[in-house]
Amino acid sequence: MRFGAPSERFPKHWTVMTWVPGEPLDHGSISRGRHAADALAGFLRALHEEAPAEAPAASDRGTHPRNCTDGFADLFRAVAPGDIADEVRAVWADAVAAPEWDGPPVWVHGDLHPANVVVSHGTLSGIVDFGDMCAGDPAWDLAAAWVLLPEGTAPRFFDSYARADDAAIRRARGLAALKSLFLMLMGQNGDRGLPGGKPHWGPAGRAALARVLKGV
Repeated sequence: MRFGAPSERFPKHWTVMTWVPGEPLDHGSISRGRHAADALAGFLRALHEEAPAEAPAASDRGTHPRNCTDGFADLFRAVAPGDIADEVRAVWADAVAAPEWDGPPVWVHGDLHPANVVVSHGTLSGIVDFGDMCAGDPAWDLAAAWVLLPEGTAPRFFDSYARADDAAIRRARGLAALKSLFLMLMGQNGDRGLPGGKPHWGPAGRAALARVLKGV
């Protein structure tokens, strides 16, 4: 890895990273679910170390779900999940009611969604975009059990991760619902031709939300 400072030739910070072959998950798929669950759990176990005091803290990521209630409500209204609305509300309410993270703030990627992971040979092969990395509640990343992994592999992921108690899983599931609604909104915006919209994110968000509601 190499870091560069702004200069006259290129007036921005820049980074050279190791190339990871594959394609983003929003343009690919995972067929080796058990392997992907173990790979994601191993990555997050390594990442979720206690963050130093000077680590950045984000107000919108890494915090308890109760601090994101307004954002959830805005997404919920925009997406209007119809006949599953009550189930989605119940998952979110359970996350809000869950106890807070009682350990020290840990390093959190904060933005694990299908466009920020690389897949190859049917499984996860890389994680990208660490621009939102901050100190906080690991549940923000544990939500990836439903947002990224195929149906039925969340229990395998949590067994392999081996550090999440019931409260963390409840918070993570609610945050996965939040992230799923965001993907659905981006897809909805893409279908409408709005700037920044991504039509192919809609199906990914709906599939993730279905996994959230099933809890697997």
